[in-house]
Amino acid sequence: MSAYHRLDDAFAARVRGAGAGRVVVLTGAGISAESGIPTFRGAEGYWTVGAREYHPQELATWDAFSQMPWEVWAWYLFRRGVCRRAAPNAAHTALVALAGALGDRLTLVTQNVDGLHRRAGSPPARTYEIHGNIDRMRCVRECVAETWAIPDAVPALDKGGAVDDATRALLACPACRGPARPHVLWFDECYDEPRYALDRSRAAAAAADLVIVVGTSAQTNLPWQVVRLAAAHGAVIVDVNVEDNPFGEIASVHGGVVRAAAAAAVPALVDEIVSPSPA
Repeated sequence: MSAYHRLDDAFAARVRGAGAGRVVVLTGAGISAESGIPTFRGAEGYWTVGAREYHPQELATWDAFSQMPWEVWAWYLFRRGVCRRAAPNAAHTALVALAGALGDRLTLVTQNVDGLHRRAGSPPARTYEIHGNIDRMRCVRECVAETWAIPDAVPALDKGGAVDDATRALLACPACRGPARPHVLWFDECYDEPRYALDRSRAAAAAADLVIVVGTSAQTNLPWQVVRLAAAHGAVIVDVNVEDNPFGEIASVHGGVVRAAAAAAVPALVDEIVSPSPA
């Protein structure tokens, strides 16, 4: 019996009822951890440049990139290699099934830059990568608004590796041949609509009947806006996480919590929405 089915019948009924309306799923690092992708905020994300060791929150900034672009690129190419070696897990594939069942009634908002949702098959038009995608790049000079896939010829780097001249030539804007940057939201940058679906995410939250939060610990601003807006508009909030967190506190008032791993809990939740068990 799954963690979801151990919840009380009244809560399960609320989820089934809300799932008949508009649904937003908000995912964070916890869903990808089960695919073997570390959060990179811990020891796995530290990066050495010369004699200094940098914390991820020091490297993931425009300030760092402007001062040492190839060292920052090297760190991202290491991370990109980790992400590309990972495979979607049962939680990712369950959300693809949910998208197929709900169509335009489902919006997937993800903080993850690993691209696993899209690789699993989640529809691009309804999958908002609010922190970007580590497999894409864009022009530093902003000559155009487009993003591009990082060329397949760009290698993954070992930890501590460096970007060679051949790779540097590939990491250029296809439009103007100027420098490119990773298409990710850095800590010293702000959400916007064209790149990071700020307005679309907020609008989906305000219209949601059900919000399922999976594997995020509430450390960034737009996810907070999504959950608070949804709660303020009367949505049922479900928090799926192995640990207690601030979103769980909101969910405990507006819905309920599932303290279980995403790969086990999300398929059970999806089954309940798509093929509800008899009352």
